[in-house]
Amino acid sequence: MLAVAAPFADARRLVFGGIARSIEPRKSRLVSEWAEGNLELSSKVTAAPGKFRVARNPLLREIMDTQSVRAGIEETIAKLPIQFGKSTIEQAVLGYAMCEDPGPIMVCLPGEVSLDKFTNQKLNPLLENTAAVREVLGSTSSRDAANTKTFKDFAGGQLYMEHAGNPKRLKSTTVKRLLIDEWSSFASSLPSGDDPGALVKGRVSAYPYLAKVLKVGTPEIAGACRVTSDFEESDQRHAHVPCPHCGHYQALFWKGLHWDLHPVTGRVLRAWYVCGGDDGCGAVIEEHHKPGMIEQHRWVPHNPDGIKRGYTANCLYYARGLGPGWVVLAQEWLDAQGDPAKLKTFINDRLAEAWVDPALARMAQSALQDRAEPYPLRTAPFDVCYVTVGVDTQDDRLEAHFVGWAYGRGGMRGWTLDYVVLPGNPANQQVWDDLTELLLRPIAHASGASIPVSAVAIDGRGHRTKFVKAWCARAEVPRPMCIFGAKAANAPVLGRPKYEELRADGKVDRDGIQTWPVGTIEIKHHLFRRLGSDSALDAADRCYHFPDALEKPFFLGMTSEVFDPRTGRYVKKRGSVRNEPLDTWGYAYAAAHHPELHLHRLTAEEWRRAHARIVATAPAQAELPSPDLSESAARGSSIPARQAPPVTAQPSRRRAASSYLRR
Repeated sequence: MLAVAAPFADARRLVFGGIARSIEPRKSRLVSEWAEGNLELSSKVTAAPGKFRVARNPLLREIMDTQSVRAGIEETIAKLPIQFGKSTIEQAVLGYAMCEDPGPIMVCLPGEVSLDKFTNQKLNPLLENTAAVREVLGSTSSRDAANTKTFKDFAGGQLYMEHAGNPKRLKSTTVKRLLIDEWSSFASSLPSGDDPGALVKGRVSAYPYLAKVLKVGTPEIAGACRVTSDFEESDQRHAHVPCPHCGHYQALFWKGLHWDLHPVTGRVLRAWYVCGGDDGCGAVIEEHHKPGMIEQHRWVPHNPDGIKRGYTANCLYYARGLGPGWVVLAQEWLDAQGDPAKLKTFINDRLAEAWVDPALARMAQSALQDRAEPYPLRTAPFDVCYVTVGVDTQDDRLEAHFVGWAYGRGGMRGWTLDYVVLPGNPANQQVWDDLTELLLRPIAHASGASIPVSAVAIDGRGHRTKFVKAWCARAEVPRPMCIFGAKAANAPVLGRPKYEELRADGKVDRDGIQTWPVGTIEIKHHLFRRLGSDSALDAADRCYHFPDALEKPFFLGMTSEVFDPRTGRYVKKRGSVRNEPLDTWGYAYAAAHHPELHLHRLTAEEWRRAHARIVATAPAQAELPSPDLSESAARGSSIPARQAPPVTAQPSRRRAASSYLRR
């Protein structure tokens, strides 16, 4: 009897055990666990193709696992250098989501080119090499209607491949998981006017407790870098590793790396890290210690109150065989010195830090508004001899920047005298009449005289070009110049003008107006270099001056751009205000280079005669001091500030200008 019961019990246990396993909820796995069991890496993605092993690069484990179902983390920022394993993280997260947590998934990239690159180098190798993903996908044939370059249908979900150049499709898709690659390269705003960050974040709003967002990127330009901005809002986790000698845990930073140079060639012979910090032993850490150190790493938050989860590391953490060694990195650093483009590339791609424009960094030590000076608007200081104006044209307004010029270092010094916004559609004549009347009103001079506007440069590119040209053709103000930004990065401040108007026979109309190319990049280089060097000087010694009567938007607009040495262009900072104050200052500077003025070429004697002509028209009063135009005084005026006499307001028929930039 017992012999018969035993097999029956075994069969019952087998049957009921099978039933229990079939109805048991799937055990939730971590992304790193799924990747180690399933992910097959392609040689297109990594230098170590084959079965994924987290032990080869242990720093990836925690970043991956933030995307696990049970992690309880909605948004993760990964600010990492190149060759660190970002592609492996993204493949693991995508494969895990399709197999373990199916649902609608979106991969978003900054443009169509980057989308094609991601598809060819990351997505397709994942679909082709990883059996678990092929199983849920069903078909990888491009002839399958449910399988296109930008859409994959799989068991339980869909995968959408989108780019920021198509905001309509971004707006129409709701997903549970969102993976954003090359986050730093997204534009400050989309063609539709939407902010990419707000737009893509809205795609997961329908899954308030289940959504997962992973943003991956390598930093670019400080102020315009999205991944850096998001990381600063996060808990800022750095990988801390133990010293092999004293066990002190610390994050590795570039300043801790040291090297020896060859006495003849100057090449790096050896590189090592020094155990630092208050508790460090100061011992030499060789690169061969690194694998053991990284194996014992801890991700430590440097900003525990951050609202997101953030991770960063640099090239010193490269796993052996998966990135350049310390000697090679030290040599790359030395080779980049003196070349801003190479240095930016190293700081971005290797150190995973945002590039900071040196000129703006120096200027940041003394914010532009903080150093504004107490002189009245529309009153030129005593040294000023000329006034030029830059005008920007928008669809609903004109913005005019008045700048006064005097003798100084570099040939001339400048004072912003006024900034006026004229509301109105430039397609209507009224706003042009307002501009003409504004420009014909003389500027009060500290001597009691008044000085006229000498030249006006107005942007002729945009939606209102024909109206700008028509206003310049009427020549109702002195030296009106229709300008446009030159394409060449090394274009001079003011190029040679050309006729654009054609007669009926197709030939150039020599009686038409000329358009002037303006080197906006050279102008901004000049301005920011001077503002940076001015930051350490007293007010009297500065090259450029700004009145404290203008409000914060003006000063933010003056510093709203940063230089990208990789492209050789200035780009707008993320979240900054409009840049019209900066542009119009540049136009006024270009107007000072008009061939009938050439203020930058005037000699001290020519400045003296110009100043004498102004003072000679002043009302009779006490003897005025003469401007000190010696070379030694060119660094700054030695003339004490004078209180301008009251100026009687002239009647005006123009509509009230916007005063949002004035106190």
